[in-house]
Amino acid sequence: MTDPGGVAADQLRAFVERIERLEEEGRALSDDKKDVYAEAKANGFDVKILKQVIARRRKQPHQREEEDSVLALYEQALGMAGPGDGAGAV
Repeated sequence: MTDPGGVAADQLRAFVERIERLEEEGRALSDDKKDVYAEAKANGFDVKILKQVIARRRKQPHQREEEDSVLALYEQALGMAGPGDGAGAV
């Protein structure tokens, strides 16, 4: 049904309620992720590195290889590359 302002109130309410439910589910998932990271940390894992591993797993192998090559190149240019670390093979 349309109100005098031309807005389908029932449809609008349904969209708003669906979005609110999804936002609540997102907050719950975020809390769950925090709990998992806290558990990993309690078991001796480095959370910062764990997050990097997760981000890298989302990428294709060729994307990771390209990023690794550029990182090695930059480190070499800044004198950060140590002997035998493979950075010279870029």
